[in-house]
Amino acid sequence: MGDPKRDTYEGRPFARPGEELVDQGLGFDIGTVMRRRQVLRAFGLGAAVLGLAAACSDDLDGGTASSASGTPSGGTASGEIPDETAGPYPGDGSNGPDVLNQSGIVRSDIRSGFGTASGTAGGVPMALELSIVDMAGGRPFAGVAVYVWHCDREGRYSLYSPGVTDQNYLRGVQIADAQGKVRFTSVFPACYDGRWPHIHFEVYPDQASITDATKAIATSQVALPKDVCDTVYATSGYSASVANLARVTLQDDMVFGDDGGALQLGTVTGSATAGYSVALTAKVDTRTTPTGGGAPGGGPGGPGGGPPPSR
Repeated sequence: MGDPKRDTYEGRPFARPGEELVDQGLGFDIGTVMRRRQVLRAFGLGAAVLGLAAACSDDLDGGTASSASGTPSGGTASGEIPDETAGPYPGDGSNGPDVLNQSGIVRSDIRSGFGTASGTAGGVPMALELSIVDMAGGRPFAGVAVYVWHCDREGRYSLYSPGVTDQNYLRGVQIADAQGKVRFTSVFPACYDGRWPHIHFEVYPDQASITDATKAIATSQVALPKDVCDTVYATSGYSASVANLARVTLQDDMVFGDDGGALQLGTVTGSATAGYSVALTAKVDTRTTPTGGGAPGGGPGGPGGGPPPSR
């Protein structure tokens, strides 16, 4: 028989009697953290202490934190941001069009074209904030250059899709501040056939590196929550997105489907009239080899020109 003092912890029987506390398994560990949270709340301790308990829970469950409904918690889970293909329409020079070598690409408001392009993308206003974290250093990734691009409300990509090949709107670069944050002013993207609504981004070591797509240290995408998409797509100009969204889910999307976008689902606040704010924390590990990028050949895409050939 085991030692009863050794086979219990805080009055709870061990899941694996006779083994050490640290070997009791994930379920037992999470129970310990949740019990400590209840004690902290009972004593009225501040949010900072509760936040520390949450961080411990994230460490224990390996970064698969979910809400009570089973929906991934937007933009806060642990782990490196998944590498994704840049898709057919990156505009980073990897498959033809290159907006990153043009003067004016470093900008926060990406709704209008720049240089010789004069078009402006319409749609529900959207502010995007990405927080880039350096996993190797365990701190905000200040100074990195983040390139963002996405389709317009018709599902078209500037530089590629019919009717907007002479435009470069909804593309821009920002340099991360001391908190590792970049912010963009844009419009809510469409849902085109075959893909969940999303925003592309690439992370470069610095501004000088953006003219060479092979220097990207991370390539990924932000997924947008369904309830917000439903609200936006009920507004003027997004009619094609309603049917397209009905044919896809996060779980069967070709990019987010492997984990339901657990590390890529943005946190969204706001309204269709006032506009939305989308936030995501992207952890980048420079000790790993990037596997994203490498865009395949482009072509017409979205409701304006047929579904993209891939991602």
